[in-house]
Amino acid sequence: MARERKFNTVELFHEAKQLLLQHGYDGFTFSLLADRMEVSRAALYKYYDNKEELITDFMVYEMEEFLDELKEIEKLEGFERQFDFLIDLIFKKTEVHELIRAAQHVIARMEATFTSKEKLEKLPLDMYKFLQRFILLGKAEGKLKEHIPEGLIIGFILQTVAIPNHFGIPKADWIHSIKEIISQGMFKNK
Repeated sequence: MARERKFNTVELFHEAKQLLLQHGYDGFTFSLLADRMEVSRAALYKYYDNKEELITDFMVYEMEEFLDELKEIEKLEGFERQFDFLIDLIFKKTEVHELIRAAQHVIARMEATFTSKEKLEKLPLDMYKFLQRFILLGKAEGKLKEHIPEGLIIGFILQTVAIPNHFGIPKADWIHSIKEIISQGMFKNK
């Protein structure tokens, strides 16, 4: 009998991420993951009973990593520097948008017994708390309009990553233009 190839959690999560982004939650299977990692499905079942447990642990790992990077925003002075940092981070981690959507899908199907479920539900809320502080700073500095709800501003900023770049505009130009539209609007000043 051949000896099973060893793998670590980081490698497992990396391959799971690629499959989730490629096939989505419904198309993700242990068979695909085992083939991609060149291990047996039994090797995967030694660590996880089902795909929900694996995906949940992966999502927690990915969201914690993103949140750790997002926390760096608080080290920057001033709303405009934080704004640049946030947009750059969002476009550096474009897959987080897809992963949050997949996380919601997983949470809806999970049994309450999964230990990571509470953590997975809490992490997006932690992210929004950081972003809310960012928005409140922008309002306190007079950079953002007071009457626009914080949730709308956060949602608008986070959704920019989902705007398709059909014309193949270079990424740096694309990000610069998004920053400009968010911060200055798209109408010419009269």
